[in-house]
Amino acid sequence: MLEIGEVSFAFTPGQWLFRDVSLTVAPGSVVAVLGPNGRGKTTLLRCAAGLLTPTGGTVEAGGAVGYVPQAHSSAFAYRVIDMVLMGRARHLKAYASPKARDHALAAAALERVGLSHLADRPFTAISGGERQLVLIARAVASGSTVLVLDEPAAALDLRNQGQVLNLLRDLAAGGMAILMTTHHPDHALYLADRVVLMMGPDDVRIGPADALLTDQMLSQLYQVRVRTISYDDEGTPRRVLATSFT
Repeated sequence: MLEIGEVSFAFTPGQWLFRDVSLTVAPGSVVAVLGPNGRGKTTLLRCAAGLLTPTGGTVEAGGAVGYVPQAHSSAFAYRVIDMVLMGRARHLKAYASPKARDHALAAAALERVGLSHLADRPFTAISGGERQLVLIARAVASGSTVLVLDEPAAALDLRNQGQVLNLLRDLAAGGMAILMTTHHPDHALYLADRVVLMMGPDDVRIGPADALLTDQMLSQLYQVRVRTISYDDEGTPRRVLATSFT
């Protein structure tokens, strides 16, 4: 469980990125944060993860929080399994080495994201999509009950986007609470139970994904004409975007 209560943030006094955001991320749910660049999506996530102190308001987590940044390349060619093993660091005493249980949990997390075959590969030598999955595995290995992800499918091809989204859906089904940002409303339509729309500093709208991810609301949010199309996905009704840039 993650509770965000009337959280506000300003880098410069009086110049608010957002104000009075209140949000609950329950176990087994996915909340997606959407909005144009510069509206404070990443800042809100960093506050939720405890990496930034809000200017006002409170953040309370009912368990450990794992933060997954956008996929990046390490300056050091750590092995993939060692990157995942770093997630166990908070369970170790100062200067202690990982124990057999830590290695087992890291291996299990890597297997869960389907990358056991890359365990000994340098992190710098795998694809962007694979790096993103490794970072998620690291958060899973940490034993976190809340997962906070910044653009988890950014810059990934369609196949890797699908891998990441399906993994997050499985983690939520297993009881994890997930908060994520996305520039892709399609991803929120596919995955999220609730959404946060960063319309402006004093206009942050929060509610069920089906109720807020409408053509009118998305057009207002992004200032471009947006249409969604409904279709049947083997018995599951879904919607996707058909955006017009005119």
